[in-house]
Amino acid sequence: MESRGSVPARPPSYEGVWRFTAPAVDVSVPQARRAVRELIGRQGVPAHDDILQGLLLIVSELVTNAVKHAALLSPEIAVEVAIGAEWIRVSVEDNHPYRPKALEADYAQTGGRGLLLVREVAREAGGACDVEHTASGGKIIWAALPLAPGLPGQGAAPGITSPRTDPSAP
Repeated sequence: MESRGSVPARPPSYEGVWRFTAPAVDVSVPQARRAVRELIGRQGVPAHDDILQGLLLIVSELVTNAVKHAALLSPEIAVEVAIGAEWIRVSVEDNHPYRPKALEADYAQTGGRGLLLVREVAREAGGACDVEHTASGGKIIWAALPLAPGLPGQGAAPGITSPRTDPSAP
């Protein structure tokens, strides 16, 4: 995006990367959700309300999964929020080596659908999500969403890849 002439426009003031850690305990779920909501508000991120609500649901699901399934080997988790001009990405990192897979819907189960929900919220918004191993043997689960809603079911926008391997990622 350029302004008058050939002088490049300044990046939006809301862009950046923020990271915080939290103990892998139940109370961290609402605290992480609140911290992300407050960050987005404080930075003045122009996220559509539907996108913001989906992102906060994703934060809750990812932190809940880390608390429930990784706390034994990872007493602390890290939440990272990366905001670009058109995208917002949230990731949760823990030190547990197990790499979960999004489960297919099993209507007889009362749980185990968190990553399926994350995948569907991201897909419906036109974003993407993935699970990766860290160099230390843990994992990062991330989801990236556009700041404005896409067409329902359009899938991930081109160029959304891993937050660790894509140098142009926000």
